[in-house]
Amino acid sequence: MKKILFLLLLTLHPLMAQEINVAVAANVSYAIDELKAVFVSKYPQTKVRVTLGSSGKLTAQIKNGAPYGLFMSANMDFPEALYKDKIAITKPVVYAEGALAYLSVKKQDFGRGISLLNSQSIQKIAIANPKTAPYGKAALEAMQKAGIYESIKDKLVYAESISQTVAYSVTAADIGLIAKSSLYSQNMRHYKEDTHYKDVDPKLYTPIRQGIVLLEYSKHDPLYKAFYDFILGDEAKDIFKKYGYITQ
Repeated sequence: MKKILFLLLLTLHPLMAQEINVAVAANVSYAIDELKAVFVSKYPQTKVRVTLGSSGKLTAQIKNGAPYGLFMSANMDFPEALYKDKIAITKPVVYAEGALAYLSVKKQDFGRGISLLNSQSIQKIAIANPKTAPYGKAALEAMQKAGIYESIKDKLVYAESISQTVAYSVTAADIGLIAKSSLYSQNMRHYKEDTHYKDVDPKLYTPIRQGIVLLEYSKHDPLYKAFYDFILGDEAKDIFKKYGYITQ
């Protein structure tokens, strides 16, 4: 019934925009195309324009007036800051929980756990910028909690986002700490678990609870609310699970 009323509203409102602009944390880039496809199948006249980036940089853009109506962050801190500043019009809620993983193009002894990063054979370790990327913050926290940060800090190579961290991990670095979700993309399927990648012990970092909010700009178009509801619905949860996320 709600969908019928929504479609009727679109019919009666010919000037309503059929394109929505959403800001999405880079780690979701591997799942977003499938999410968009399912949503557009429900609202075929809609185009979802996605801007990907680190959550910190997207937050800065939003604070500077970027015309996004919805923000999918890689943590809860950035959406909560936007809500506190009254830029977000909905209280942040978790849409998925992410996980960290090691990735290397070379065979590694992952049985050593995070102490592997101390190996002489590993000279460069890629992580996302902890100041702007929550997965980078989690990687740094894991190193510090394990007590190895001081011994390996000179090996760290910082990327601007988690997707750039993946690129560094397979090119410029010997190993990287990445979002587990990236391992489920089609071009990563040739890497093997326990040989090229492995989960980072989740006890070493605070759970990566990813938050979503509607922004001030969404007031102009109810399609944003439709997309928001979809991301929090069962169909989207099933997609997130396919990409290694935990959902409730």
